[in-house]
Amino acid sequence: MQDVSQEFLGRYTTLGLGGPAQRVVEVTNSDEIVAAVRAGDATGEPLLLLGGGSNVVIADEGFPGTVVLLRTGGDGLGFGRGGDGRVAVTVPAGMDWDAVVEATVAQGWSGIECLSGIPGAAGATPIQNVGAYGQEVSHTIVEVTVYDRVEQRTAAMRADDCAFGYRTSLFKGNDRWVVLSVAFVLHEGGESEPIRYEQLARALGVEVGDRVPLPLVRDAVLELRRSKGMVLDPADPDTRSAGSFFTNPILSADEFAALSARCADLLGADVPVPSWPESGDRVKVPAAWLIERAGFTKGYGPGPVRISTKHTLALTNADHGTTAELLDLAREIAAGVHKTFGVSLHPEPVLVNTSLGTSMR
Repeated sequence: MQDVSQEFLGRYTTLGLGGPAQRVVEVTNSDEIVAAVRAGDATGEPLLLLGGGSNVVIADEGFPGTVVLLRTGGDGLGFGRGGDGRVAVTVPAGMDWDAVVEATVAQGWSGIECLSGIPGAAGATPIQNVGAYGQEVSHTIVEVTVYDRVEQRTAAMRADDCAFGYRTSLFKGNDRWVVLSVAFVLHEGGESEPIRYEQLARALGVEVGDRVPLPLVRDAVLELRRSKGMVLDPADPDTRSAGSFFTNPILSADEFAALSARCADLLGADVPVPSWPESGDRVKVPAAWLIERAGFTKGYGPGPVRISTKHTLALTNADHGTTAELLDLAREIAAGVHKTFGVSLHPEPVLVNTSLGTSMR
């Protein structure tokens, strides 16, 4: 373990935002993770575990405790083949997620190919139930190995125990469990899972439901993400973000009917609300569509913090902004969407030592 004091946490986040921590500790294997967490718990000090820093917003005041940096990807993937074309892949929590996807695509294993280009560490993927272009990690996760801070032991949790939902899980907003590794079951064969997402199908020139060679899917997803500023690039200010800042609202049938009626009044009856069906007669609507039609266009922002010039769901730190400025912009957008459409937006990133308060709508 390496111990560094009074580090500014912005250097460890894709937003480049976050004040100092009292202490920063780098860990390189699961035993060091457990030791660092146990040491912090023994003294009662606040602990923050930080992987790739891609889905987190840290206060300008920093974090009043110890930050444990997960750098546990050095051992790479562990895998074993079954007799039915399935491959069990175990990934250490600190391994770079896109490196995981790249390696599995190169091996010809399908199941996470549409999750190419997503920044961050593998251990964060079950917490957020990371998803994109029709795939979620919950589709392929079979087990998450965790350290249970309450029972002070390591445990293996089956997928059914993880309470996966849309961009959430048992682990999100709950610091009881520390993810040590994640096990997936993928499929051999060299072709993708059926393409579920219409935009990706168009980019590939195929029909929804078709299968495509894995490298073609990865290349198409990376190109789509680059066009939205969602692949990290030091030369592109639009990639200094936490990814999508708001989740897509999921509405009841009555709420969607009310939104449709409101949109008909505001935008005209010939402008349908884009939507996707969800379980329980619920409907998912795109937050980006609502944001744009509430008057917040690409590039909107009064200063160094702004909406991405490529995608209205990303809030970017284009030029030495602050977390306070970022959250002020998020509040303004959420309030505008609620005033226009009566729909509440909710943040996707984890907010550390800060909050959006009650002024979101």
